[in-house]
This record gives sequence, C-alpha cells and structure tokens, in this order.
Amino acid sequence: METAPIVLAMDGPSGSGKSSVSREVASTLGFRYLDTGAMYRALTWWMLREGVDVEDAAAVAALAGKAELSIGTDPLSAQVKVNGTDVSLPIRGREVTGAVSAVSAVPAVRTRLVGMQQQIIAATLAAGAGIVVEGRDIGTVVAPDAPVKMFLTATADARATRRTQEILHTGENATVHEMHIDMARRDNLDSSRAASPLAQAADSVLLDTTQLDKNGVVAAVLEQVRRTVLVSGTP
Repeated sequence: METAPIVLAMDGPSGSGKSSVSREVASTLGFRYLDTGAMYRALTWWMLREGVDVEDAAAVAALAGKAELSIGTDPLSAQVKVNGTDVSLPIRGREVTGAVSAVSAVPAVRTRLVGMQQQIIAATLAAGAGIVVEGRDIGTVVAPDAPVKMFLTATADARATRRTQEILHTGENATVHEMHIDMARRDNLDSSRAASPLAQAADSVLLDTTQLDKNGVVAAVLEQVRRTVLVSGTP
C-alpha cells in the first residue's frame, strides 16, 4: 500500500497489541515509528537508578528535564537511550512497569515528553515521511489532528496473558494472575490522572483485538488507513 505521509495515532491500554501491530503497520507502509510509552519508561528507569521516590511528584518534577533521552524511529530497531545508554530491554522489566504510571502522571514529565514527541512527528513529516505513533494520549493530546486514529483494546484475560509473555521475554518471572492485578492498577492510574489521561478520542476507531492475531489486527488497521486515504482523496 502506498500513501502520502500522514500520522497514524495508535492508542490503547497495555496488552492490547499496540506495539507489535504499530511496528508492523509502520514497516508495511514504509513509515517511521514512535513508541511514546518507551520514553516514559526510559525516564522512569533513570529515576529509579537515581534513587528518586517516584511517588513523590515534586521530586519527579524537579528532575524531569535532567536525563538526556533519545529514541529511534526505525520500526525494525527503535532503540531507546538514556544519557547514551541503550535501555531498550530493561525498561520492559517489572520494576519500571510498576513505577511508570506514577512518573507519567506528573505534569512536568508529560509537558517535556509530549513536546519531544510532537517535535519528532513534525520533523518526520517535514522530511516527507509518515509516522505511526503509539501510546495512551496520541489521538487526544500528542497528535489530535492525525487523520487516522485507532484505539485498540482487548479483554482483561487476553491483555494479562500477552503482558505476561512480554515480561517472561525479559528474563523475569510473572504470572497471568499477577499481571491481572498490575494492569488493573495501571489502567486506573492512567485513566484517572489529571494530565493527559488514557482516553479514546471521539473520532478514533475502536478495535477489539481479543480474538485477532497480529496479522488480523494489522490488516484491520491497514484497511482503515486505506479507507481514510480514499475518503480524503490523498493519492
């Protein structure tokens, strides 16, 4: 499929399939890929390494701009670095996962990272490339004018099972029961925070991925892109 450079916003909770689908869609379209959640995880990783109490919003806010973050946009190899150190794997561990919602809720953190995300999007479009951006507030805050917005969801069982596999992939142990509890906690924190809460944009397309494999979800997203391109008249 060929399409003009656009922003494809991919939102949804953890375990809904955003990351793997977003990378595949970006690769298929020849687009760049931005994992905004990885940026919050990277800053959280740094806070934990620095001994910051992530539950202390004032302490987090005071250090929100101290770490140097960089993130790649290649869908096949999107490295995340903090002060030059590749943290792509450790930010997926349970310690960071358990702390990232608290850090993400701090307005100073969101202001900094949303600004970075919007700069990356603008630079990508200016260079003549499209970009798939995944997160929790893309369609509502980061890229509200994105012509294609998807909101992925799935049952609690499906999401917990997927997240358990992600944790096991890092070399840590996890059970589906533990992930049920952790994800319910994160869902509550992410959807109730004052700054950029997890929410479905009014003009986004809801896609339940429970009964779909990755290829099925990718096909559904690409079909939505195709429909949008045809409707808008974009070549």
